[in-house]
Amino acid sequence: MKRRTLLAGAAAIAAAPAPAFAQAAGPTKILLWHALGGANGDVINAQVKRFNTSQSAVEVTAIFKGSYADTMTASIAAFRAGQPPHIAQVFEVGTGTMLAAGGAVKQAWQLFKETGLKLDPNAYIAGVRGYYSLPNGALASMPYNSSTAIMWYNKDAFEKAGLDPEKPPATWAEVEKAAATLAAKKPTPIAATSSWLPWIQLEQYAAIHNLSYASHGDGYDSLAAELLINKPAFVKQVQRLLTMSKDGSFKYTGRDTAPDAIFYSGQAAIGFGSSAGRADIVKNAKFKFAEALLPFDPAVNPHPINSIIGGASFWTMTAKGRTAAEYKAVAAFYQFIATPAEAATYSQQTGYVPVTTAGYALSQSQGYYKQNPGADLPVQQLGRGKLTANSRGLRLGRLLEIRNIIYEELEKAFQGQQSAQKAMDLSVSRGNAVLRAFQKSVHT
Repeated sequence: MKRRTLLAGAAAIAAAPAPAFAQAAGPTKILLWHALGGANGDVINAQVKRFNTSQSAVEVTAIFKGSYADTMTASIAAFRAGQPPHIAQVFEVGTGTMLAAGGAVKQAWQLFKETGLKLDPNAYIAGVRGYYSLPNGALASMPYNSSTAIMWYNKDAFEKAGLDPEKPPATWAEVEKAAATLAAKKPTPIAATSSWLPWIQLEQYAAIHNLSYASHGDGYDSLAAELLINKPAFVKQVQRLLTMSKDGSFKYTGRDTAPDAIFYSGQAAIGFGSSAGRADIVKNAKFKFAEALLPFDPAVNPHPINSIIGGASFWTMTAKGRTAAEYKAVAAFYQFIATPAEAATYSQQTGYVPVTTAGYALSQSQGYYKQNPGADLPVQQLGRGKLTANSRGLRLGRLLEIRNIIYEELEKAFQGQQSAQKAMDLSVSRGNAVLRAFQKSVHT
């Protein structure tokens, strides 16, 4: 969708003078659209309720709009119709698109400046802050649910297969060996699987090994970025998964979160997934489980660095006639969710990382990580080593579309229709065409 189509009228909205604050007869009502279902949906509903009962000036209504892609699509459509929500939860892959959205959104720094409320960007964990910030450090969107990728494993299955349940594999060679044992002993029907295949096995793989995923600083420095994922290190990783698939030690079980249930239902002994899966695993798993750092390949980089965040942030949507009181209500809600108590509670109940340093410190002082060994591994992994231009995340337009292209090419490879190299070559050529179309739309 071209920017001129998506944002028709946005400039006029942005330029309209903000109305003066007025005393409303009742609470100022704001609408939040989100993409959190299941246990995580219950958590956001509870948080909104806490906010609503903590004061009487603002009333937030949270509405589940389906998947991340569905929520973003619905928000764009609602903006074009002149009736967007006040707050739209947009997953991290939509950041580049939203940054190019002009007057359709009111960036976080602008929101707080206009409303006179305060929010310190430095309160956020560096990896989180950096992903959602402009080059000058100003927050573009409001960090909310940030996760990273980790390796979940079934401790009971490990023990039944004769593996040490207290020593998860740390390198890919160790993963291959453990998965082969699990496939042979069959304590579970599936040895290993992975959710979010492009995000975990390619994007995160690039970050922790300090590899360039795309040119121009992974897209941060220019819209002219091109994908680099057909280089030898990426092809090697894809080939590894294809070989494990043929050997029966890895099984591709679907896109995005579809494989999550494969793990927590006990069907797979190893499940690569989001740290945010903790809530559903705690709720559903009938076995002892643990989480581990993402494995690395010493031949590619013997010193793995930080992984990158996933999850989503809140974007403030604009609309004709939207009042200053409404924007101030949005800012007040943002302030509330940024408090240490809310950041800590949200993290503990979901598995998402505490997005603020104070929230993390509060969880530590409360003894949460001692009571839940491993729950702090995502934070440790996000802070490992020194942040580089290759490990701060991706700033690529229409990244969701690019991920779907990669899924299509990888699925053909898993079906034996093409090699790892061809899958990655086609992913690059097709993905670059999407990037050029996005670049053209922004400059049109």
